[in-house]
Amino acid sequence: MDIRRTFDLLPQLQQKYNKPDCFAYKLNGQYTPISTDTVIEKVNQVSLGLRGLGIGKDDKVAIISMNRPEWMFADFGIAQLGATSVPMYPSITVEDYKYIFTDAGVKAIFVSDQKLYDKVKEATEGLDIPTQNVFTFDEVGGARHFNELLELGKKGNPADLEPLKAAVQPNDLLTLIYTSGTTGQPKGVMLSHNNILSNCRNAQRFVPVTENDKALSFLPLCHIFERMVTHIYLLNGVSIYYAESMESIAENLREVKPEIFTTVPRLLEKVYDKIVAKGHEQTGVKKSLFFWALNLGLKYDNQKDGGFLYNTQLALANKLIFSKWREALGGNLRCIVSGGGALQPRLARVFWAGGIRVMEGYGLTETSPVIAVGGYEPENNMIGTVGPIIDNTEVKIAQDGEILTKSESVMLGYYNKPELTAKEFDADGWFHTGDIGEMVEGKFLKITDRKKEMFKTSGGKYIAPQVIEGKLKESPLVEQCMVVGDGQKFASALVIPAFDDLKGWCKRNGVDCNCSNEELVKNEKVVKMYNELVNKYNTGFAQWEQVKRIALLPQLWTVETGEMTPTMKVKRKIITQNNQEIIEGLYQNAEKPAGAGGH
Repeated sequence: MDIRRTFDLLPQLQQKYNKPDCFAYKLNGQYTPISTDTVIEKVNQVSLGLRGLGIGKDDKVAIISMNRPEWMFADFGIAQLGATSVPMYPSITVEDYKYIFTDAGVKAIFVSDQKLYDKVKEATEGLDIPTQNVFTFDEVGGARHFNELLELGKKGNPADLEPLKAAVQPNDLLTLIYTSGTTGQPKGVMLSHNNILSNCRNAQRFVPVTENDKALSFLPLCHIFERMVTHIYLLNGVSIYYAESMESIAENLREVKPEIFTTVPRLLEKVYDKIVAKGHEQTGVKKSLFFWALNLGLKYDNQKDGGFLYNTQLALANKLIFSKWREALGGNLRCIVSGGGALQPRLARVFWAGGIRVMEGYGLTETSPVIAVGGYEPENNMIGTVGPIIDNTEVKIAQDGEILTKSESVMLGYYNKPELTAKEFDADGWFHTGDIGEMVEGKFLKITDRKKEMFKTSGGKYIAPQVIEGKLKESPLVEQCMVVGDGQKFASALVIPAFDDLKGWCKRNGVDCNCSNEELVKNEKVVKMYNELVNKYNTGFAQWEQVKRIALLPQLWTVETGEMTPTMKVKRKIITQNNQEIIEGLYQNAEKPAGAGGH
C-alpha cells in the first residue's frame, strides 16, 4: 500500500496483519489486548467526535499523557481531520503549558489523569479554550471523559471522513513538538506526515522487527523518538504493549517478554547499576563468577573476533551469568534501541556480550528524529559511535566540526518563528544540528560534543564538557554532574552522588551514613573518595581538560526545579545561576588548584 500520511498505516494494518493484539495495556493486573479492528474503530470515533466539536483542518489539539492506547487513538484521530497534534510532556510546568497553548492556538486537549487535569485547568485560565473541549482518559470528577467523545463519534458515519482524509497532503503539518531546549522559551518544531514517514522508511532496515514481535513502549510518546519508532512498529505489524509506568518497567518486561524496546541511556545505566549492585551482594564463588563474567563483557568488541579462549570463556559466562540477565529482561529480548543522549560504551559492550544487541542512534526533533543509527548486524554497529547514516540522508562535517544534514525528514521550521528557522539553515540548505562530530572509518558517525556547550578557559583552551561528564558518570557513584570553568584557569565540576550507591559504599567502608544528604556530602571520607574517583577519570584527558576541583551537591536536578529539560539534559545556565556562590568558591585561591575536589 502507498503510505503517504500517518493514518494510511491503519488500513495496511487491517489488510496485512489484522492482529488480536495490535495494542495491549494493563487492566486489573492483566495485559488486555486491543485488536486492529477496534483500534481503527476508536480512531474513527475520535475523528468524528472532534469534528462534532467543530475541530477541522489545521486546528491544534494537545495530548498530555503517559503512553497508553488512547494516546494513539487521539493522535491518529486528529491526523485524519488534517488537524495538528501538539503532544506535551506531563512533567513540564504550568507556565510552559500556558505558553504552548497560547503559541500553538490549541482548541482542544486530551489529558490522562486528575493530577494533569488540575495542571491543565490552571494553565487554561483566561485562555480561549472551552472546558467542554478538554477530555480525560481516566475518570476525573468534573471533567468530560474520553468515552463522551467516542459516543459523540459513534453518531457520525466513518464514510464522511474519506473526503477529509483525501484532502490531507503528505507535506501538511502533522504535529507541533515543543522542545524546551537548555535555554529560552519552548519552540514548536513543525513536522509533516512525510517528515516522519520518510524517517521510518530510511531507518527501517536498521531495525530488525517482524509481525511476530512484541515491543514494550515506555519512553514518552510526546518525544519524537518513541513516536517515530511506534510508526516503524506499525509498518511491520509489531504488537505494542504499553508499560504501566516508569517504575513498573522491570515487572512489565517479565510479563510481556518483548523482542525489542527503546530507551534513553540513563534508564539503561540504572538497569546495569542494579545488576552490578546485586553482584556486590553475592558472596564467595558466586560473586567471583559474576565479576569474572562482567569483566569479560567489558572487553567485548563487536568489530573483532575475540579469539578461541575469549569466545569459549564468553560462552560459559553467557550460560552461567548473562542468561539470568536476559531472563530478567523477559527472556526474548533481541535488541534495545537507545537514543536521546550519549550511551556509555561499557554498557553497549556488556549487553552485546550478553546476547542483547544495543543499537545507539542519533538525531534531533528537527530531523524527525533519526540521522544515524547502529544496526543489528555487527558490520553496521561500532560501539562508541551512533552507527551509519540512514538511507537517503546527507551528512557533512563543517570546518568547525559541526554536523550538517539534508533529508526529507528535516522539519518544516519553527512555528511562528521564521527568523529562528532561517538561522538553522545555511545558504545551501544544510540544517545545522549544533552537534560536533566526526566520521570513523568513513562509515560510522561519532558525536563528540554540543557546539553551543563548549567553553574556553582563560588560557584560550576549548573544553567539551559533555565528554568529561559522560566519563565521570561511568561511575555508579555519580548520578549527575556538570563541568564548569568558562573563562576560568581550569575546569571544575558540580557532582551529585548516586546516594543509594554511596550509602552502600559507606557501609562497606565503615562510614556512618545515617544522616542527611547535606551532611553526607560534607563527610571528609566521602569528599576524599570522590576526589580520588575524579582523579582516576582525569587520566584520560589532556592537562587543560582535567577537572581540578569538585563540589558535591545534596539534591538532584529535576525537570520540576527547572534545571533539567524533559529529555533529561542539564540546563547549564539555570544550574550555573542556582549555584553561583558554590562555583565562585571553587575558584577562590585559584592560583593553586587543589587537585580534584577542593570542596
